Amino acid sequence: MTVLSGLQPIGARAKLGIIVPPSNTVNEAEFNRFAPPGVSFHFTRSPLHADPAADDFQEMLGDVERAMGDLSACRVDHATYACTAGSMACPEDRLLGTMSRTGNVGANSTAQAIVAALNALGVTTICMASPYTEETNAHEAHYLKDHGIDVLATAGLGLNTSLEKIQQISHVPPPDVFEHAKSVDREEAEALLICCTDFNTFDAIEPLEQALGKPVISSNSATLWHTLRHAGIEDRIEGLGTLLRDH
Repeated sequence: MTVLSGLQPIGARAKLGIIVPPSNTVNEAEFNRFAPPGVSFHFTRSPLHADPAADDFQEMLGDVERAMGDLSACRVDHATYACTAGSMACPEDRLLGTMSRTGNVGANSTAQAIVAALNALGVTTICMASPYTEETNAHEAHYLKDHGIDVLATAGLGLNTSLEKIQQISHVPPPDVFEHAKSVDREEAEALLICCTDFNTFDAIEPLEQALGKPVISSNSATLWHTLRHAGIEDRIEGLGTLLRDH
């Protein structure tokens, strides 16, 4: 018997494909940091669209098709569209339908993941922090309201107004994310949500739960949880709060 006996190839349990915006540098690092044994993540990029509804989502969905072509070449077992604002803008059936049809795999999105995570936690009232403008926050709060979640307060950093500012999102350090998110909390909120998949949230989640005494999820923690569960990976993960530890 050799020292290599019994070793499995990378992604033996699941190869998971993730579509992110071109500027995103946080999501890939955070997912790989907490990847369960035997699970591998494979990333590709799809452009951001300032007003994807302007052409009835045709350009956005065409870009998603091309991204799914890349993931199909990797022979992924599941695909995720990991952009909060983009996935809340495009109708779920069209976005996920395009992904599943093009890649012949199951698909989910950050928007779907956030709603599923809050439902799993039994939460209907939240506060929300993000690096976005208040206009974007209002759009996302409206999306959540349509899915049975009341957003009691929002706070943004106004960093999604130009590419230069968008590129600053990933440079906000976890201590600043912690303080920003903590500032928006209200006692009557059942949970705290931190939006944006390019925001450094993983190091802030457990300290926030300890400080606030309530569940805290982020776009990335919800997306990681939902993607794993959709792919049949039931591993509980320590260090990322109530959602990934208990659900």
